[in-house]
Amino acid sequence: MHQAQRRMRREAPSDPAAGALWGAAIFSAPPAGPAAAAMPEDRDWEAYKVPPTRTPESERITSVPNPINFIQTVFNYVIDAPVTFVREWIERQQAKNKFYYYHQKFRRVPDLSECLEGDYLCFYEAEAQWRRDRMVDQEIVEIVRERLGACKQREGPNQFQNCAKEAEQLAQVTKAYQDRYGDLGVHGNARTCLMKQKHRMMEERKAQAKASQ
Repeated sequence: MHQAQRRMRREAPSDPAAGALWGAAIFSAPPAGPAAAAMPEDRDWEAYKVPPTRTPESERITSVPNPINFIQTVFNYVIDAPVTFVREWIERQQAKNKFYYYHQKFRRVPDLSECLEGDYLCFYEAEAQWRRDRMVDQEIVEIVRERLGACKQREGPNQFQNCAKEAEQLAQVTKAYQDRYGDLGVHGNARTCLMKQKHRMMEERKAQAKASQ
């Protein structure tokens, strides 16, 4: 036994790198003799540990504390925690007394063209209904414009191809709004809008009559 150990020391190379390879070869070589059958096939990873990887670590290990963690902790305790506490308290109070909101629905009244002469109450209701309809049409145009803007922001360079449907819809609702409410001015009302629709209808009929001739 002692002679074998002395022979291994004499055969071991002097270079450290070569010595490491030589040692790995010695330990990884299967043992000879009857004990070879009793050895497991897999090596014992706890006895012969794999050397550490040479890939550098992503996070630098140092004893100096990270100032970002300190700032985040101060922000959480000084600003975020009180605001969250107040908000949760308000939500708990509101949950006790729930208030349900509903869209107000107005009953449709006769149009200005259906009102009798001298029926001022009908004139007033028709005017109020016309103003509500104009506000609804303005919101429709604004919603379609916002959808087109969101599509352009989402699609980027492909907006002309992928947002063609939204652009066509915006052009249609804008044209419809302009045909009904355009050129009425600041003091536009239901009567001037009705007169505009009457003149536009008369011009369309004249154009059709000229085209048929």
